[in-house]
Order: sequence, then structure tokens, then C-alpha cells
Amino acid sequence: MDDDVARTLFHASTIQARLDEMAQILTADYEGKDLTALAILNGSMMFAADLLRRLPLQLQVACLSVASYHGGTESSGVVQFLQSALPEVKGRHVLLLDDILDSGRTLFAIREKILRECAPAAVNVCVLLRKRKERAEDVPADYVGFDIDDEFVVGYGLDYREKYRNLPYLGVLKPEIVVS
Repeated sequence: MDDDVARTLFHASTIQARLDEMAQILTADYEGKDLTALAILNGSMMFAADLLRRLPLQLQVACLSVASYHGGTESSGVVQFLQSALPEVKGRHVLLLDDILDSGRTLFAIREKILRECAPAAVNVCVLLRKRKERAEDVPADYVGFDIDDEFVVGYGLDYREKYRNLPYLGVLKPEIVVS
């Protein structure tokens, strides 16, 4: 797998150090609040697990399964909710955890659906990566691990055709690996 990576963006140690910093901020912001951390699957599972273990807070954890890339390298523009029910978050502070803010479509659809259907106290967005680019939907990222250029990234939960999620670092695939 490592041979398919053109270059490393962030080593595992850099990611872990940034999660320590983010956890301190989140702990201060959510102390004393009824918090539900909502991990967006599958991409955020490693990020969410590592980050949430660092929070010395009483919180609830839930997962939401959605799809928007459908095997490609860009969002299809269609966000499909893969489960019928949203978690019970009425009156709670919801922290959406996702691997990457790219087009904004997925996080926008999830955020709007939760706000519309679940009556939370608040909904904030926490992403490991935020691409520097114009977005199809305006989604505020309240907590960001790293800002990156607009390129296709794998590792640490992010995939290409369901591969490379288990890389312990974040990297850019060689162009010849990515088939349009």
C-alpha cells in the first residue's frame, strides 16, 4: 500500500499531536454540556475513536452511515442516508465528526436533517481535514485538524474504493492509481 502513495501529508505522530490539541479545546467548550458525538461512517471512524478517547467528558457516541462518493474521487452530489433513524439528540449538543470537509454536501445534508428533525440544543462540525476550495454548500467547520490543498487524500480512515483506510498516516495517492 505504501508504494501507492506519492507523498505523505501528515505522519501518524503529527496527527496524534493535533488530536491532543483539539481535545483540549473540545473539553473546554463542552464541559458541563449534554454532548452527543456523532461519527459519520466510514471515513471518520479512526479520527473519531482517537479523538473521543482523549475527551474526559461524559458524552454519548452515535454513528451515522451515509454515502456521497459512491466509489469515485469526488462527491456525486447525492447524499444517501444508509440508516432509517437518526439518534435521539433532542436538547443535546451534537458534535458531527467527519474525516474531511470537501464539497460540503454531506455535512450540509446531515446538519440540516438533524436541525430540522431532532431539535438539538446546537450542532457543531469537527473535521480532521478541510480542503481549501470553493464548496457546493456552505458548511461552517467549527473545529478543524488540518487545512489541505484540493487533492485526493487517503489513510487514517480516508479511502479510495474502500482501500487505504488502515494507513496510519495521511497521504496523496500516485496519479496512476486513481482511475476516473
